[in-house]
Amino acid sequence: MGTPQNALVHNAASPGEIMESVIVRGDLAKLQPEERAKYYSTVCQSIGLNPLTKPFEYITLNGKLTLYARKDATDQLRSLRGVSVVIVSRERVEDVYVVTARATTSDGRSDESIGAVAIGNAKGEALANALMKAETKAKRRVTLSICGLGMLDETEVESIPAAHVAPAPAGLPPADGPITDSQLEELQEIIATLLARDVEYNKILTGINRLAGTDCQDLEEESLVALSSAAAAKVIASFAKRLTELAPAS
Repeated sequence: MGTPQNALVHNAASPGEIMESVIVRGDLAKLQPEERAKYYSTVCQSIGLNPLTKPFEYITLNGKLTLYARKDATDQLRSLRGVSVVIVSRERVEDVYVVTARATTSDGRSDESIGAVAIGNAKGEALANALMKAETKAKRRVTLSICGLGMLDETEVESIPAAHVAPAPAGLPPADGPITDSQLEELQEIIATLLARDVEYNKILTGINRLAGTDCQDLEEESLVALSSAAAAKVIASFAKRLTELAPAS
């Protein structure tokens, strides 16, 4: 009995070819489901997002499977990176309503993006929804831009007729449950590294409580084990990003 043609195509792809497809061409279609789930989690952790909130979805666009950002992604990014957004202009250009949003970070960087929606002869509720959508699109686009993420936002995906949206992958860790042993070990290592790099004990403790929504009294194991798996994942991702920003220990 012959081997199906699609199986031959998949088996012919080496790990190197798969990674080339992902990194160079941005195509995730060749990844197996478990590899895709791992890639999804890694992307989230690399920018400090909690994968349990499903901040991204998959989309097939121009024959490639890639990620786009949902509302959860931009909301978390603004909170984590201290991004404030203001609307600087609203105007109608022929049949298009254009909103310009400016984002500013806590270190003074700024960026601007527009959100444009065709309104034609829309009236009443349809017009109101279009105006709000243009503002939402502008805010989310500028958030992604100032955070260095060159990906589509879900408000843009809706306007692409040929796009096929797929749900976030299965295989992500459960949203509830206690902190795992591996998470506890990783968090303890990160805390030890931060302390070694002269980050104040109280600042680390405050950061954990803020990110996890808890009221830990100290950084001892007895306190850390009270964290949920979801909270631990969020803390680890944020602290790992912080470590990359610190100068290497001498």
